[in-house]
Amino acid sequence: MTASSTPLKIAYSPCPNDTFVFDAWAHGRVPGAPPLDVTFADIDITNGMAERGEFDVLKVSYGVLPHVLDEYALLPCGGALGRGCGPLVLTREPEADLRGRTVAVPSETSTAYLLFRLWAADTVPGGVGEIVVMPFHEIMPAVRDGKVDAGLVIHEARFTYQDYGLHKLADMGAHWERTTGLPIPLGAIIARRTLGADTLRLLAESVRTSVRMAWDDPEVSRPYVMAHAQEMDPAVADQHIGLYVNEFTANLGESGYAAIRGLLTRAAAEGLLPPLGPNALAFP
Repeated sequence: MTASSTPLKIAYSPCPNDTFVFDAWAHGRVPGAPPLDVTFADIDITNGMAERGEFDVLKVSYGVLPHVLDEYALLPCGGALGRGCGPLVLTREPEADLRGRTVAVPSETSTAYLLFRLWAADTVPGGVGEIVVMPFHEIMPAVRDGKVDAGLVIHEARFTYQDYGLHKLADMGAHWERTTGLPIPLGAIIARRTLGADTLRLLAESVRTSVRMAWDDPEVSRPYVMAHAQEMDPAVADQHIGLYVNEFTANLGESGYAAIRGLLTRAAAEGLLPPLGPNALAFP
């Protein structure tokens, strides 16, 4: 099947894993792939875009899927799952007690937030206090400056939190892996169902080809990655890509789908999400 000449409106984050994955496709180097009209936005913004049905293709949190799967299909590739890559809870003091405390989070529709709430249900008697939503790059300074008691951080903050004098209170991903044995589902690629089954399959193959091209020659993607990495050190960008772009990015596979179903099912049981339909994750 050949690509349409009309660009697809796509939104993903400026983070290194997304720019690495989509570099070849966004720059027209994937044979037969549809052209893209790219918008960069943080995950809390793209989650809202998906809920409003504003784009053809989006990178979103797995936590938003139950709210958007009537209109969008989950692509079986391109997203972020893995091991040892979960969100962290950071505090100024080691071994802090979070009971009744204020916690900053990047989004209340994010997978990070779901993992945090599931962790808190297991480990914080009586629960945490106020939840404050703020852009993820503002969270570590807010914890450092005492504006909040703790912060839930994602992405490259795993590698940089010590620069802010902060302590890792808990690793949400480690708790998830320990209690489920499954990889950590973080970000998903979704596409509008009205594009049709043939186009959805073409999009999935375009993602896979773009990822493989980036793996085959990582230096080609470096200018695009670093141009959008928000003054990130190149070594940190490489760590970020190495952690979040992996076998599940090329293909969710059986364990990837099991992780997604496991997260959404448990979150629904805790009353954090609506239940998932039996065929909601099926791909054409």
